[in-house]
Amino acid sequence: MREIKFKITNAEEGAAFAVHVIPKSIKNEVVGKHGDALKIRLTASTAKGIANDKLIDFISKKLNLEPSKIEIAAGRESQEKMVVVVGMTPAQVESLLLG
Repeated sequence: MREIKFKITNAEEGAAFAVHVIPKSIKNEVVGKHGDALKIRLTASTAKGIANDKLIDFISKKLNLEPSKIEIAAGRESQEKMVVVVGMTPAQVESLLLG
């Protein structure tokens, strides 16, 4: 497994981490890091928030969580986003997203 380091912090009820989204990609995947953020490619475009919905769906499947447990706390109209996952520790999130 390749080593990808990014910063996940404890949130009040779970974990929070920065994501750099690359829209209109060939497939949905975690591809590395972008500064302290996790770089994720998504097939969706940025129009009408479709990429935000796809990001939540992608992360929920990777973490085996309901989409309602994942929130984009900042950056809804930017490629740079802050994602909060409720009910998981930073270690659990890192293991599942990078595993």
